[in-house]
Amino acid sequence: MALLIIISMPALKAETPKDSLWTTSGYAGLKLTQVSFTNWATGGDNAFAFDLQGTYQADYKHNKHVWQNRIELAYGLNKTKDDGVKKTSDKIYLNSNYGYEVYKNLYASAILNFQSQFTRGYDYGVSRDISVSEFMAPGYLMTGLGLTWTPNKYFTAVLSPVAWRGTFVLNKRLSDEGAFGVKPGKKLLSELGANLKLEGKYEFMKNMTVYSRLDLYSDYLRKPQNIDVNWEVQLNMVINKWFSTTLTTNLVYDDDVLIGLSDGRKVKRVQFKELLGVGLQFNF
Repeated sequence: MALLIIISMPALKAETPKDSLWTTSGYAGLKLTQVSFTNWATGGDNAFAFDLQGTYQADYKHNKHVWQNRIELAYGLNKTKDDGVKKTSDKIYLNSNYGYEVYKNLYASAILNFQSQFTRGYDYGVSRDISVSEFMAPGYLMTGLGLTWTPNKYFTAVLSPVAWRGTFVLNKRLSDEGAFGVKPGKKLLSELGANLKLEGKYEFMKNMTVYSRLDLYSDYLRKPQNIDVNWEVQLNMVINKWFSTTLTTNLVYDDDVLIGLSDGRKVKRVQFKELLGVGLQFNF
């Protein structure tokens, strides 16, 4: 017996006064999946999974001032009879960007960005007992000064030629191992460089919206020729006022992050994650 469980309620939309200086939007989604087998000839494994996702954008604009804020949260688990509980998604993303207009659609700006995760993560192919990450291991904090360009409501480019980025590894064992680029025994990797963020959101068909964010970072002090890449795409397809489909992809390359192989070696690799879900979604 296979059962897809989706809890549904009417979508909620916030009423924003027409004269409000704030523009807000977001969604929160829940996907549940349950599969059960009894005397099933072709085999299978009982499983239960859930995934929570939430995004909220709040933008302020008045005269020459703009202030853009975005939060993204995600957490998911999968449980099977043979493999137990495994984490499938875990994300904390906070971003704030203030700008003062110096020319048409061009702003002198300051950015603040934080990224981490909620719980411990494991490389299940290597060990189920020794974690490879947790909250603030790593944690990324970046702040910088530069220019923001908003030629239209669909696209924003933020160039920060002076940007400090700190990589925190507060877990002692991971710190001692020199994980995520910190020197063994240290808990902070401090970098000073430049960051370029390209961000776009567009409704290309009715109830079908794509959001894309590309971050490129170069450290002036350490290997400036190496560009760290973080590219995320979120496709949101609203089926009706109760249900939606979301597809999220994330490509990451950071040469300070080494990926463990089955033979024990750790090497630089392009990281890629994809998540597809159908279920309940509140739009607001």
